[in-house]
Amino acid sequence: MIKQFGRFAALRGVSAEFDPGRLHAILGDNGAGKTTLLRGLAGLAQPTQGTISIFGKSPRDACREIGYMAHPSLLYDEMSGMENLRYFAGLYGVVSNARCEEVIRSVGLDPELTRGVGQYSQGMRQRMSLARAILHDPRLLLLDEPFSNVDIHSAREMVGLLRGMRDAGKTIFVVTHQAMLLEGAADEFVWMQAGQIVARTATAERGRAQ
Repeated sequence: MIKQFGRFAALRGVSAEFDPGRLHAILGDNGAGKTTLLRGLAGLAQPTQGTISIFGKSPRDACREIGYMAHPSLLYDEMSGMENLRYFAGLYGVVSNARCEEVIRSVGLDPELTRGVGQYSQGMRQRMSLARAILHDPRLLLLDEPFSNVDIHSAREMVGLLRGMRDAGKTIFVVTHQAMLLEGAADEFVWMQAGQIVARTATAERGRAQ
């Protein structure tokens, strides 16, 4: 797969298959192509050349099976956490208010909190963004820097949640600069450099491109 923005190639001949039901950590320096790869998997960035297959479908056809957490929170600041989830639940066709409560509690937030998410701390916003991404119980979860500005205790709780989802059969991709948080949880670490995958390793300690 190739993805160009004008004359700049963000992805340069990426060709890879990923096993389902595994947690894949995507690592690399800024500009390595990590977020572009994730957006391609989410169907938000169409390849300039090549194709992407998600469970045997195009990303567009598989969109109901994909949960995507962008680096920006994509939340409505004036709404409370539950109001945000109820709104997105309507878009996903999720009719159960109990599901919204279940998801918001699963990320360590209180469904009774009434203030707008614009008044949340950055860590709380990250948790809320994760709740939005998993609301419709997707088979594939794509997370872009989910641990950004999250305290270490909360980040480890999030990793535990992701591990449990992986163990339940979900396929998860996590773009992160905090690889060690996923040591022991990720099934593989995928190293990117200059728009290419340069290594795939079992630990966060090895495989960094020189």
